[in-house]
Amino acid sequence: IDARTLQPLSRLIESLEPHVVVVSGDLTQRARAWQFREARAFLDTLPHPQIVVPGNHDIPLENVWKRFASPLEGFRSIIARDVEPFYVDEEIAVIGLNTARSLTWKAGRLNEEQLAKARARLAPLPSSLVKIVVTHHPFDVPPGGDENDVVGRSRLAMAVFAAAGADLFLSGHLHVSHTARTADRYPIEGRSALVIHAGTAVSTRQRGEGNSFNVLRLEGETLTLVRFDWDPV
Repeated sequence: IDARTLQPLSRLIESLEPHVVVVSGDLTQRARAWQFREARAFLDTLPHPQIVVPGNHDIPLENVWKRFASPLEGFRSIIARDVEPFYVDEEIAVIGLNTARSLTWKAGRLNEEQLAKARARLAPLPSSLVKIVVTHHPFDVPPGGDENDVVGRSRLAMAVFAAAGADLFLSGHLHVSHTARTADRYPIEGRSALVIHAGTAVSTRQRGEGNSFNVLRLEGETLTLVRFDWDPV
């Protein structure tokens, strides 16, 4: 973590007065308790409500027993009991889904139970709401990106989300910003949602792009994406 980014970031986010704050995973580097406590302390400086999902780094790596017996114990006990949170107001619905898995270090996936739960939450909501899905692993990668980074069972998932009326997919994992249309990768008649990847907000593990975060502004039927970049000078 670049500690210089923390206070300016929390102050800026507070000044923006967001209706909801989304954190798309990898709150820690090695899923150690002290790292979760530091992440919790930072989250406490940010506005609420918050939609926070785990990332692959939030599952223990060195402790094999915990990795398979209780992979999300640290996240659940310190960050949030619910790893698949849900938020609804008069304009948006946001559902978080956990894509981190014990059997893989880097890759992630969704299962049929998760998709059924997401469908049950999103489908009954009116189409006037902007329906947002938050995962750590992405549904798309930038040109030249590693296709293995795309979340597992993505095509099955996208069919379910399209039927439920999902409009927007937010993710992390890549450490770079990226936007795309679902129709380019997942051709489904009558549906084309947006895919928006956040860069890394505070990590020093960058991929040729500085620290940044995204702000989404919804005004009527217009959605505006603004990226804020950290300038250390």
